[in-house]
Order: sequence, then C-alpha cells, then structure tokens
Amino acid sequence: MKFFALMVGLLCSVPAYADGIDGADTAWIMTATALVLMMTIPGLSLFYAGLVRTKNVLSVLMQCFTITCVMSILWMVIGYSLAFGDGGSMNAFIGGTGNFMLGAIGQETSSGTIPESVFALFQMTFAVITPALIVGGFAERMRFSAVVLFSAAWLILVYAPICHWVWGGGWLSDLGVMDFAGGIVVHVTAGVAALVAAVVLGNRKGFPTQPMPPHNMTLTITGAGMLWVGWFGFNGGSALSANGDAGMAMLVTHISAAMGACTWMLLERIKYGKASALGAVTGMVAGLGTITPASGFVGPGGALIIGLSAGIVCFYATGYIKRTLKIDDSLDVFPVHGVGGILGTLLTGIFASNALGVFGGQEEISISAQVQVQAIGIAAAIVYTAVVTYAILKLTDVLVGNRVSEEDEQEGLDLVAHNERGYDL
Repeated sequence: MKFFALMVGLLCSVPAYADGIDGADTAWIMTATALVLMMTIPGLSLFYAGLVRTKNVLSVLMQCFTITCVMSILWMVIGYSLAFGDGGSMNAFIGGTGNFMLGAIGQETSSGTIPESVFALFQMTFAVITPALIVGGFAERMRFSAVVLFSAAWLILVYAPICHWVWGGGWLSDLGVMDFAGGIVVHVTAGVAALVAAVVLGNRKGFPTQPMPPHNMTLTITGAGMLWVGWFGFNGGSALSANGDAGMAMLVTHISAAMGACTWMLLERIKYGKASALGAVTGMVAGLGTITPASGFVGPGGALIIGLSAGIVCFYATGYIKRTLKIDDSLDVFPVHGVGGILGTLLTGIFASNALGVFGGQEEISISAQVQVQAIGIAAAIVYTAVVTYAILKLTDVLVGNRVSEEDEQEGLDLVAHNERGYDL
C-alpha cells in the first residue's frame, strides 16, 4: 500500500494541466483504476482458483487472465463508445460509434475533472471484471474457446447497453435509477448471466451427490483479501473525484463487508456448529456486492443494515439454489452477486433517504417512489440479460460447442484445454 500512497502523493503535487482537470481527482481515479484491475488479476483469479478442484485450477486462472486481455481490447475498440457515446436518436438504449478506437480522446480531453483517458481506463476495469465474474457459473466444464467467444459477445451485447442505460445517459438514468458503482450494471448482470449459463450447460458430472470442496482455501482467502482492498477503488473511485462522496463510499463499503462476513459466520455457527473460512469470505463478498449500488448514497448506519441483510439473504439463497433447485452455479455467482446486487439496489432506494436519521443517507427522496424506480431497473436488467445471454450461449454452442466431453471433464480442463497442470508435484 506504500506504493499507492506514494503514487497519490506524487500525482497530487502536479498542477492541473488542462482547463477543468484537477490533479487530486486524477491521481485518485488512477489509483482506483489500479485497485479495480487488481480485483480481477490477481484477486478474483485466486479467489475462484482456490474454489475449484485441483485439476481445474489453471483453467480458471487462464480464463480470468484471457478475459482481462480480450475485454480490454474490445472496450478500446467499440465498448466504451457504445456505453458512453452519444447514440443520437437511439441514445436512450445504446451509445454511438463516434469514439471508435477511442479516436476522440486526446491528452487534453476531459471528462468532468479528470482526463477522459483516465475515465475510459477506469470504466475498462469494470468491463473486465463483470464477464470474469460469470466464469464462476460455468467453472470446470466449459470449453476455453467458448468462454472467450461468449465473453466477447456478452460485453458488446449485454454489458455495454446496460452500462449505457444506467451510467451513459440512457433511459434508466433519465428515470432516476440510483446505482453508484454497479449493483445493476455489474452484479445483477453477472449474476443472472451466470445462472443462465449454469442452466444451459447443465450440472458438473457428479453434482449434487458427489462432494466438490474447494481444493485450496489459502488461495481463496488470499484472493478474497485482494477483492476487499480492491473494492475501495471500485466503490470509492466511482465518485470520480477525491471528495467526501469517495470517502463515505469507502467507509460504508468496509462496514458492509465486515458485517456480511460476521453475519454469515454466525449463521453457520447456529446451523452447523462451526463457522468456516469459506463462509467468512463468501459473506464478505456478499456484503461488498450488496453495498455497491448504495455506497455513494447511504451512511454508516444504513451500511450496517445492508451488510446484515446481505449475510442473511445471500446465505439462504446459496443453499436454495444448490440444495433445493439443484442448479450447479459452481462458485455461487447468482446467490452472492446476483441476489446481492438485487437486494442492494432495492435497499439503496430506502437507506439513501435522509428521513431515516442515523440509518439514512443524505438524499432527499421519496422512499416508495425511489424503490419503484429501482425495481424497474432491476427487472429490465434481469430480463434483458437473461434473454440475450441465452441467445449468445446457443450461438457459441453452434459455433464451437459450449461443453467439454465427459472424458475431458473427468481429466480436468488444465490438461485438456492448456496441456499444462496447475500443480506439478
């Protein structure tokens, strides 16, 4: 962390170099960008890698790494323009192509008080981690070529349009939906896509009768710690300024994460007699995902309740998906990120209100009206994501085949897909 502190200090000492660009804001968003990238590689990569079986650890690392590379290029070529460009008569639904290849961005081009190059790069890290989250829904059974094709198509056809709806001046933005850092844009879309992928591909061989425990909780906890730290950039950076909104976003993010972890551990203790390390980090991620849409709008009291709610609701959602519905969402993407994103987006409409005193935020809003707007945003994202994700999966199945054979699944994707082993002991 000394590196980040030094980086901020040096950049803050540089005077503004163009009209409207602030050195402190620029330094903070550059730092936040590095933190969000760290969330995917190595954070999410290690978190997921530890949760799968030994024979698939390298495949998950490779998928997250490749998605980072491919999504970055696609975002530069067309994704950013579709998400944040002017779509003319279609602007309510999608941006235009005027920023193709980031051609309209120069050294002096600004977005608010920061260079637009920094804004585009910051948003690129969000476009990277969202499809990477979906990997947890089909882990250990999807062809590598299908993962790459699916992720590329999904970024253009799902992520970019919904990002435009909420953050790019689209119809949900005009409606007044509140999504500070990606409850709808990131967590709802990724969670729903993961659930659809899990259903379309089918369960792993042996699920749910055969135990499939995480092979290395050390990797998972290490990755979880990186996610927690990186989330300060994810939520705090979404203020797009080094100000009180960023500070409060970081504070409430930490409170919700801690409360989510404590709640999950307590529920495990009550139900099973022992609290697990897996439960602690899963509750933490649930708290982080649930506070994400609310982070810039609520206060510490609201964050405490949001974290508590995340721990309870996501805990029971995880069991329901796997034990009752018997859907093999391998790494619990929908019950943690999807359900957490839905819950957090709804609770934003409640706890953003300053009418709640110590438990509320600073917004002067009608709770009932805002919750209705939030629900519309959630419903639109769920339906659109589910339909388009299903269509993309059907297309990739025709082109390259989505699922590996039973023999390849038994052998493990490390050798089958990459001719390498995660471990050579």
